[in-house]
Amino acid sequence: MLYYLFTYLDEAYNIPGAGVFQYISFRAAMAVILSLLISMIFGKSIIRLLAKMQVGESVRDLGLEGQVEKAGTPTMGGIIILSSILIPTLLFAQLDNIYVLLLIITTVWMGFIGFLDDYIKVFKNDKEGLAGKFKVLGQVSLGLIVGSILYFHPDVVIRNQVTIDSNQTHTELIQENVKSTKTTIPFTKNNEFSYEELVSWMGDDAQDWAWLVFIPMVIFIVTAVSNGANLTDGIDGLATGTSAIIGATLGIFAYLSGNMIYADYLNIMYIPYSGELVIFIAAFVGACVGFLWYNSYPAQVFMGDTGSLAIGAIIAVFAIAIRKELLIPVLCGVFLIENLSVVLQVSYFKYTKKKYGEGKRIFLMSPLHHHYQKKGMHESKIVTRFWIVGIMLAILTFVTLKLR
Repeated sequence: MLYYLFTYLDEAYNIPGAGVFQYISFRAAMAVILSLLISMIFGKSIIRLLAKMQVGESVRDLGLEGQVEKAGTPTMGGIIILSSILIPTLLFAQLDNIYVLLLIITTVWMGFIGFLDDYIKVFKNDKEGLAGKFKVLGQVSLGLIVGSILYFHPDVVIRNQVTIDSNQTHTELIQENVKSTKTTIPFTKNNEFSYEELVSWMGDDAQDWAWLVFIPMVIFIVTAVSNGANLTDGIDGLATGTSAIIGATLGIFAYLSGNMIYADYLNIMYIPYSGELVIFIAAFVGACVGFLWYNSYPAQVFMGDTGSLAIGAIIAVFAIAIRKELLIPVLCGVFLIENLSVVLQVSYFKYTKKKYGEGKRIFLMSPLHHHYQKKGMHESKIVTRFWIVGIMLAILTFVTLKLR
């Protein structure tokens, strides 16, 4: 909103300083500052309100050190994160940008699904919360909407080099925006891969049917990353800090991919209009860091599913929008290993129970962070080490772009 106001003031009245709102870097900096202020200053008031309403965490006794003491800690703190993302985005971003609108829809959509889950747990005294099938339905529906918009919307394009035959002896190379399902993948020529290749067997019309692969892939990624963030949110500050690291990395990618000069210099895919996403992800990082002020050990508030489901979906949709979704297994490696630890634990337990009559476990407990808690490691040390791993994976993600 402020973007349009100051643009009008600059064009109509030529007010000194109003033109600074044209710079993405300035608006991103303002978004970070405002999101930090909202989460840290107003966050305290929200925590008091949650405590007054007795919106406390219900903790099952799993035999983990310090677990019982967390009972009654205010939950649904994801409201702080979502507010700290949406308010700066609405103030500083271009709201007619399709990518920004898509991320706003994602935030509200999955925030609402998570809020319903927390509401049922807290106010209906149902520890199971929203039925799993409804959570998955919400994630799949969001993936369907996101995939359809990214595939069919005319503004979702990439800048591509096109060869035009001028005459029999001369060809001309020009740059133009084209619809494409190209994405970034490491270890291949030009680090590019197109979903059209998976339906190339359909012949010349394969391009028209690439959505049959692309949209299901989007649904899978949104569901997987959202659940991964949800599983990671098991000890104080783990999901929040990890998400901030991932968000900062995606922000750099978005800035480079949305800037023609940097994209050409680094020989990476240029995605027109995507630079505006930097404002959104700046607010996202600021919200996570500000929330960490209260969520670090010992936590004064938990984000609940209101926050964890939303931040996972935001990361997934953002990565898909800037065509870096195939880097998620590396960048979101912490989420991935948390997910895999649960899948492996459950699968192995069922297999051994069926074969030997007694279920066996790979880990002392899953998700993986609980395994280390069972081994006697303090949760602050677990969180710090997971953050370090997250930083290493973020650096590795950058490195893979030059491995061709």
